[in-house]
Amino acid sequence: MQTLKIYEIMKLLPHRFPFLLVDRVESVSDDLTEIVAYKNVTANEPQFTGHFPGAPVMPGVLIIEAMAQACGVLAMLRLPEEERTDKNSIYYFAGIDHARFKRVVLPGDKLTFHGKYLKDRMGIAWFEGTATVDGELACKATLMCARRKIHE
Repeated sequence: MQTLKIYEIMKLLPHRFPFLLVDRVESVSDDLTEIVAYKNVTANEPQFTGHFPGAPVMPGVLIIEAMAQACGVLAMLRLPEEERTDKNSIYYFAGIDHARFKRVVLPGDKLTFHGKYLKDRMGIAWFEGTATVDGELACKATLMCARRKIHE
């Protein structure tokens, strides 16, 4: 099991503030098939000024994106070191299937992501992802990430 702090995550993902949505990786299984990560949802995030004024709720698309970023970390860790450090290619978010939202996510919540590697074919990796708050399911989906050259 390994943990990753924000600067280690930033070495694996191209995202930066305000779009880096994973604060920490709590664990990665030894066989690199599962990841647990989290995001601390705070009231000062830019999306809350408009979604919704007076009743801030984290947008579902950002929950899905954060879940995909956690799975992207796992996808990167599965690569050989020389491919992991190749700055000319990245994983793009390629698809979402079976997405369901079960509860709202509010400022002050700790959003925990569980990602499970399913398969990989021709540079496309599939993951099963969930997002929970205090153990309660907020979102689940099957996610696809595609490794491609930048601006291909």
